[in-house]
Amino acid sequence: MALMTTVLAASLALTPGVSTLHPAQGVVSVAASFREAGDAGYGAVTYAPGSVPPGSRIRVTERTGDHGTWIELRLEGVEADRTFGAHVHRQPCGADPADAGTHYQDAADPVQPSVDPVYANPRNEAWLDLVTDARGHGRSQASVGWRIRAGEARSVVVHEHATATLSGHAGSAGPRLACVTVPFA
Repeated sequence: MALMTTVLAASLALTPGVSTLHPAQGVVSVAASFREAGDAGYGAVTYAPGSVPPGSRIRVTERTGDHGTWIELRLEGVEADRTFGAHVHRQPCGADPADAGTHYQDAADPVQPSVDPVYANPRNEAWLDLVTDARGHGRSQASVGWRIRAGEARSVVVHEHATATLSGHAGSAGPRLACVTVPFA
C-alpha cells in the first residue's frame, strides 16, 4: 500500500495508510495498519503477528522546531498489557527485520550496533518505549534537543521489551517485532 500525502487532520485518530508532510511547518505524520512481512511494500510490517497482529495500527508524528524534535508513537490493537521498546532507525522497513538498520544517533557511535551508553541513550537517540493497556493501545513520546539530519532516519522499529541502559547492552530492546517507514523531516 503506497503512502498518500494529505492535509493534516485535526484529529489524532489513526487513519490507515496516511502520510502527512508539512516540512515548512516541521510536521510529519504517518498512520498505517500493519501487514505481514511477505505482503508487497513495506509501509508498516509485522514480524511477530502474535504480538503485533496484521491489522493493528501505528501512528508516528514528528514535530521539529528551533529547539529540537518531538516524536510521538501510538499503537492500537497490539498485544495487551505489555511493554514494548521502540526507536527511530536509519533505514526503511523491509521483509527482513534487519533491513531497518541501526538506531539513528545524533552523535554516531563509531562502533555499530551501538551498546555504549555514551552513545546509546535517550538524549542521543529517540527512545519511544511504551506500555499497552488492556485493549492493546499505548502511547509514548520523546523530545530531544536536536533535529534528524535529512535522509539519515527512515523508520520506527517496535522491539520485544524495554530498552536496556547498562554498558554493553545499552540501547538493546530484544528482537524486532514490527516496523513502520517514516519520511522524517
